Amino acid sequence: MSTDIQLEKKKNHPYQFYLWGGLGSIVMMFAGLTSAYIVKKSQANWLEFELPNIFMVSTAVILLSSFTIQMAVKKCNEKNENQYRGFLAVTAILGVLFIILQVQGFMTLEVNGIALTGARSNSAGSFLFVITGLHLLHVLGGVFALIWISLKAFSAKNDINNGLPVKLISNYWHFVDILWVYLFVFLHWVG
Repeated sequence: MSTDIQLEKKKNHPYQFYLWGGLGSIVMMFAGLTSAYIVKKSQANWLEFELPNIFMVSTAVILLSSFTIQMAVKKCNEKNENQYRGFLAVTAILGVLFIILQVQGFMTLEVNGIALTGARSNSAGSFLFVITGLHLLHVLGGVFALIWISLKAFSAKNDINNGLPVKLISNYWHFVDILWVYLFVFLHWVG
């Protein structure tokens, strides 16, 4: 009987499978967008500009949030409820800070004369806006999930023995982190 229980624990939950399928489709979307970016960049009217330094700061913030979500998983596994809650909350706050920094980066570009949308925009700014904006929407979805899981963690009905929600959001959060690092490197050196 204990062998059956051990085998059951090693199986992935169906939600994990759904998550990996969704992440695969997101990878395909961003692969298509970055490929289109490379093709469009070879055209004569492409506007060259540097990314504002605030994008570097936002990169550090999202990297830090990847550490905090991993600590939340660790504390959940250790059944340390208070630290689990704290790391979840900090990760959500860092996610919100990342979003704020990204918006400030967009505003800095606009102030510097790089129109991201509208009649004054160049395809370079528009591509940057679409690619980073779509990533930002995925981060926003992750922040909502983090807030929901944090609220559950602080409720009286919290079951710290069910680590599936934090494991799922951790996988998703690491994914959007890695995706941002890829996009940042891509836009910084290819862009």
